[in-house]
Amino acid sequence: MNLLLWHVHGSWTTSFVHGSHRYLIPTTPDRGPYGLGRARTYPWPDSAVEVAPDDLPGSDVDLVILQRPEEIDLAEQWLGRRPGRDVPAIYVEHNTPKGDVPNTRHPMADRADLLVAHVTGFNQIFWDTGTTRTRVVDHGIVAPSVSYTGELDRLAVVINEPVRRGRVTGTDLLPRFAEIAPLDVFGMGVAGLADHLGLPADRLTSHDDVPQDRMHAELARRRAYLHLCRWTSLGLSLIEAMAIGMPVVALATTEAVTAVPPEAGALATRMDTLLDAASRFIAEPAAARQAGVAARAAARDRYGLDRFLADWDRLLEEEVCGSR
Repeated sequence: MNLLLWHVHGSWTTSFVHGSHRYLIPTTPDRGPYGLGRARTYPWPDSAVEVAPDDLPGSDVDLVILQRPEEIDLAEQWLGRRPGRDVPAIYVEHNTPKGDVPNTRHPMADRADLLVAHVTGFNQIFWDTGTTRTRVVDHGIVAPSVSYTGELDRLAVVINEPVRRGRVTGTDLLPRFAEIAPLDVFGMGVAGLADHLGLPADRLTSHDDVPQDRMHAELARRRAYLHLCRWTSLGLSLIEAMAIGMPVVALATTEAVTAVPPEAGALATRMDTLLDAASRFIAEPAAARQAGVAARAAARDRYGLDRFLADWDRLLEEEVCGSR
């Protein structure tokens, strides 16, 4: 199939474009949010093809993958065809609802012309999509090529924009863990985080926008992985850390309660439980390694790339065939 989709979420799109289809990725000269083109820090196959908006009219597109409400009008403008009416469309919802939870109406609610695909079961039951058809396609990842060593007595975190997002990402909880061990925080917009939290530089080090393969190699050297998000869909960095073999210390919120089995580390809503687990992993490398083995098995069993792509192939086939 020829699939039109925008490059919005790098990790998810990296997994998606590893399928057997041809992926048309809109690309504009400014490489802005609606024309980002191919990833530059993730390895993508040649089947992900950059396409200029001017080349889309009349092009062969079997289905449109939508990820933002405004893409419906944009796709009609660029393709000359209305998604859901003239060409099949699936709206992928990556995020937990915002606002009046649990009564948040989805922007694609009560539509008969498309399907909403949620990336977690938690999202499906919390979003109000009305009469719109929904499915869940759990995440899948390209397995990291590195393995856990945990030789550094440090804790790793991956957060994008922790200063702006604040309590959502559990940024305010980081100082408690910095008392136990130095923190390494990876992600976009993490520069200046230590100053923001009033922490000395030797207790929190920021690693801003590190390429994925290098970040994985650095994560693997840290003793344990912290996942402190209060309200998030399911960070792919968490699954990737587990697949590397890192033990996890995580808040028991949203989809994390399904993704992280108890034997993979610590999953709780009590800070004392999480702090105790982090202290134990720092003090006992053998216990950390044992939990990491369980984390790796769980991540690779549930979030393998083959399962993810097979689930998507079935859904794509259903939607394209059902529109004929």
